[in-house]
Amino acid sequence: MSEEASKLPKDIAAAEGKVNVQINGTWHRFPRGTRIADACRSVGVPIPCFCYHPKLAVAGSCRMCMVEQGMPPRLAPGQTPSYDENGYQRIQWMPRPIISCANTVAENMGIRTDSPLASEARRGVMEFLLTSHPLDCPICDQAGECKLQEYSNDYGQVEGRFEEKKTKKGKNLSIGPRVNLDQERCVLCGRCVRFMRDIMHDEVLTMSQRGTFNAITVYPGRELDSNYSMNTVDLCPVGALTSKDFRFKMRVWFLKETKTIDVDCGTGTNITLWTREDKVYRITPRQNDAVNSCWMPDSHRLNYKYINAETRIPQPVIRTDAEAPHRPSTWEPPRKPSSALLRTSSPSLPPGA
Repeated sequence: MSEEASKLPKDIAAAEGKVNVQINGTWHRFPRGTRIADACRSVGVPIPCFCYHPKLAVAGSCRMCMVEQGMPPRLAPGQTPSYDENGYQRIQWMPRPIISCANTVAENMGIRTDSPLASEARRGVMEFLLTSHPLDCPICDQAGECKLQEYSNDYGQVEGRFEEKKTKKGKNLSIGPRVNLDQERCVLCGRCVRFMRDIMHDEVLTMSQRGTFNAITVYPGRELDSNYSMNTVDLCPVGALTSKDFRFKMRVWFLKETKTIDVDCGTGTNITLWTREDKVYRITPRQNDAVNSCWMPDSHRLNYKYINAETRIPQPVIRTDAEAPHRPSTWEPPRKPSSALLRTSSPSLPPGA
């Protein structure tokens, strides 16, 4: 037997700076320090998250990403570890779930995302979130791309047991020139707060009050007026933060997504155009870590209305003299006199240019 074949999986992984992790019964290899949520997603195992975002600091507040975790049993003094026929140690599963966004992978770790323990934990989180969430889905701009809708369908229960009155909070609050806030829809993930604090270094958003009255708000005397404020709308997993520009304009399932590049930006921001019947309804950033990460400025995001503006000239127009009105034309009639004028000012132009 060769020396390589005689090595244990942990030794092979350690030489590569990686660890072996079992996810739902299948062994995978990940770099050290990888978060459990990212590891699961990288192999196609979905992990529901509200508060976690790979570009933001970890908060671990929503508890939606809980999984069942196991590790090899602790050895007694003088005891040597035993391995199965594949070179892995037996996994001893923990009695309580853990959050996968704040914990990293370790050697010989076991993860179960679909076990009864993990499923029941997520179902409980969803039930508590929905006790205070309003039934605004038919009128909410986030309908069709709302994580709360998706997770309620995938991980929630059919009927709720909450019979008390829901907590009332602020509705349709203008917190800036381009963003509205609905405090009742907020699940307190804190993404918007962390973005403004850690990415923009403009601490304008915060959480106020306590318990069931806890809500996102702006500091007294401040408003969300940053040129990157609409990125908080992209980050919001529910319909708490909405764009004033896109509000009540179109349902997202009617829109066509076109991946392109922002021509108004010298950086070349990667964007997605949302259109219907040749009309642009909104622009959102598209992730490219080498260019714009996940963000784009509001000034570029809103610079699309000229495309369908009534003042835009849709075809060539000409006029024969200075006093005559412009009249529609094809490209050929104005091309010839324009070419002659250019040739007069620049004799070096080749014929037909």
